Amino acid sequence: MPSNFHPVILAGGRGTRFWPLSRKKRAKQLLALDGKETMIQQTVTRLLKLSSAKQVWVVTNEDLRPEILRQLRKLRPEQVIAEPVGRNTAPAIGLAAFILQRDDPNAVIGLFPSDHVITVEDRFQKVLQEGIEIAAAGENIVVLGITPTRAETGYGYIEAGSPATGNGRHVRRFTEKPDAERAATFLKDGNFFWNSGMFLWSARTLVNALNEHLPKTAVLLKKIADSYGTKTFAATFRRLYPKCENISVDYGILEPRSAKGEEGSNIFCLPADFSWNDLGSWTALHEHHAAKTSPEDGNLGVLQSIFTLNATGNYVHAPGKFVALVGVNDIVVVETEDALLITTRANSQDVAKVVKYLDDKKLKKLV
Repeated sequence: MPSNFHPVILAGGRGTRFWPLSRKKRAKQLLALDGKETMIQQTVTRLLKLSSAKQVWVVTNEDLRPEILRQLRKLRPEQVIAEPVGRNTAPAIGLAAFILQRDDPNAVIGLFPSDHVITVEDRFQKVLQEGIEIAAAGENIVVLGITPTRAETGYGYIEAGSPATGNGRHVRRFTEKPDAERAATFLKDGNFFWNSGMFLWSARTLVNALNEHLPKTAVLLKKIADSYGTKTFAATFRRLYPKCENISVDYGILEPRSAKGEEGSNIFCLPADFSWNDLGSWTALHEHHAAKTSPEDGNLGVLQSIFTLNATGNYVHAPGKFVALVGVNDIVVVETEDALLITTRANSQDVAKVVKYLDDKKLKKLV
């Protein structure tokens, strides 16, 4: 087990595409969508095989922090940091880097989403171990790239270049979510990988990158980090963090860094195939469970019992209910105590627009 590996789990998202189950104070990452453990519990369990509980950090918001502390009892309260406002991934991971650099500049930081599914965990551990070693070897940035299995338009892609250390490859460029035609080209090319959102670097490397590419934000993060562990931290955090740029790691650091060229950027892609799924929608959840259980008619969900007649490919979340599906195909039905969602699998990405409507109408009890 690497003694200086510090996983940082980003858990501030609202999971709006999983409404009405996902809410402000109990978002997607705090739900048990794939087994008995919640998504964030699964994430921590997976990472503790290469780290210790005292080295795990979670960055979230004030709404979710109490429930995260309840679910992750091995973590001390000071390891779960609640942002006063959301500022995307670069400031979130950057703050952790500035804090960790004070005690150990060589500490290797891993950035991990809190709500992804990884099925083949031993393969994940192996890839992660190699990535930690590459990150520790110099001013290197490592991104875990997922070998694509289809022409997916919902993910960003990494174009890999020449071979590097071990199984790593130099990164040629990062590309945004492509249209269907480009995605098909990427799949056929064989040098493109899905951007998993999982990155590795030393605290020193990340701090240096922030100083270079986001200097104004870096100054603010350093001041906040210098107050960590003191009585002034909360006030300093609230005062300065909202002034940080609202920008992702991809835009703020990786893209300008990759502009230095394949050999000069020191960004490495580790191709991986550990059955990864970001569970980005109700449709993705249906597909994930269908791949595991292979139901004959494709009907899945959380319910007491079911009757079907000329019905296929449906997902129904109605715990404790008898559900009858007659003559319907490829729909999603999700029932909670105060809301009911009915959509199609093809349109489930648009569920986030419901949350925007509820926000605009200030219907706070429903979000």
